[in-house]
Amino acid sequence: MSGPTILKPVRPTEIRDALNPDSGYLPPFRPMGANSSATDCTFSSTGTVIDLTGLDQIKNIDAYSDTVTTQPGVRIGDLARQLAEHGLELAGSHDLMSRTVGGAVAGACIGPAFGDDGAFFASQVKSIRVITPNGKSIEIRPNQRNLLNTFRLSFGMLGVIYEVTLKVRPIRPFGVTHRRCTFDQFAGVVEKLSNVDVGLKFYLLPFRDRVYLDLRRYSQDALATHRIPWKIKDWGESTILPKVFKSINRIVPVAGVRYRLIDKISQMTQGLVNNRLVSSGSNSTAQLSSTRAHDGSKGLHYSTWFFPAADFAIVVQAYRDFCLRIRENCNYRCDMPTVGFRIGRDQSALLSPSFDEPMVALRAISTQAKGWEDFAIDFGDFARHWGGVPIFNQTRDIPADYPRQVFGSRLTFFRKIRKQFDPENRMMNPFLSQYFL
Repeated sequence: MSGPTILKPVRPTEIRDALNPDSGYLPPFRPMGANSSATDCTFSSTGTVIDLTGLDQIKNIDAYSDTVTTQPGVRIGDLARQLAEHGLELAGSHDLMSRTVGGAVAGACIGPAFGDDGAFFASQVKSIRVITPNGKSIEIRPNQRNLLNTFRLSFGMLGVIYEVTLKVRPIRPFGVTHRRCTFDQFAGVVEKLSNVDVGLKFYLLPFRDRVYLDLRRYSQDALATHRIPWKIKDWGESTILPKVFKSINRIVPVAGVRYRLIDKISQMTQGLVNNRLVSSGSNSTAQLSSTRAHDGSKGLHYSTWFFPAADFAIVVQAYRDFCLRIRENCNYRCDMPTVGFRIGRDQSALLSPSFDEPMVALRAISTQAKGWEDFAIDFGDFARHWGGVPIFNQTRDIPADYPRQVFGSRLTFFRKIRKQFDPENRMMNPFLSQYFL
């Protein structure tokens, strides 16, 4: 088996021609951006993978209407940098800034959003232009609300996005505070934090019984700091830590010594980088310029689940116990801190995990491949037990029947719309077929 054909268009007409049923390109067709998905969402062993990173032009920044129109291959961090030059920023705070705009619209891109920010990057979409599975170009406008909600978080199953218009806004500074606490102390305040207007990002170190909180609040008194502290923060967390931990895993053979060293370095990084350097900022400073060479997700294994915020005080304590039990029984543990976000209620996408209520996302991360697959399965079992909601590009090992339980009639409606757009299943790979056929 030779594998899929890789098409890297530089003009939308190339996508249209490839998707034309009379073209020589074979289905299934899978659009791909930065290829940072934790699942086989963008993968195809046959057919055609459409690499959209060649469509990387920012077409128009409109400071009067507070919008930006961009092609799908633009990296989010690069878009944030260009907007800042016009005194503008994205309306939400998001992680993994090396992701492409198209991938973030079609998949779940999250961060410590708050205020009137949408929980997902896709919520900022005002209109999109798409090549449908049969090669037709269409535009979905703001007044087509139901259709727009279906295309957000559609994971490339309704067509290939070739242009996006996003809402932006003038740069809005926020203040940042940092706290350190135990899991029990965090459980005592997390419900309150989930119901106030605050951006919450946190880091869990279950083997040290430590939680590090990053709290963001809009404030007229806050000063938008220089990019350098945020660049150091991002560099330390997403680049240096993974590289250091990979090296330690190679050269320190004794597990107990190795993990004590890893946890100590994680604690030092949280204390030094966050507490000492970062005290204020804005979405424009927090979302750094990211290129193909700087991708914090490369070489990392991760899986993200969403849990009801109302139950998270119990869930976070159970997660600590789960991690300790897996280490004891299976001799495996993640070497990176588990990252969490408060996710506000967001009904802008039909398949939004927080459509019905606020959620808290947990992202387990590790640099170690050996043992990861079994851990991801166990993490999935844990998450389903606690009412976890998956997202198809970031959640590993979802049983085929589980999405129907959590998305209910919304999944049924999405399947109906998908069938109208793609009756011959030209955009479906085996991974997605188990949930959407």
